[in-house]
Amino acid sequence: MTVAGVLPELDSVIHAQARLRVMVALSVLPSGDRVTFPRLQGLVGMTAGNLSTHLRKLEDASYITTTKAHQRRTPVTYVALTTAGRHAFEDYAAALRGLLATPDPPSEAEAP
Repeated sequence: MTVAGVLPELDSVIHAQARLRVMVALSVLPSGDRVTFPRLQGLVGMTAGNLSTHLRKLEDASYITTTKAHQRRTPVTYVALTTAGRHAFEDYAAALRGLLATPDPPSEAEAP
């Protein structure tokens, strides 16, 4: 539990299942590393359109960056976790651990 018995809040941007999968996949990369869009798509098991939609939400929150480049003449999109995104994910994980460690609420018989 947190201060005054209030349960911790979970970041609603990260909490959506698809975005949580993206954040988990990116969080295992060393800081400053990035992954290509198709590789990320394979890791999280989403369609290109669905992944693009969730990446936009994460980018709007400044949790990720996308960079468009070319490998020879082929366009490629790279996705990376920002420092703010890494901190947000760490805070999310800590809040989730706090929720899971919360003891069961007292039964009515135990309540004052």
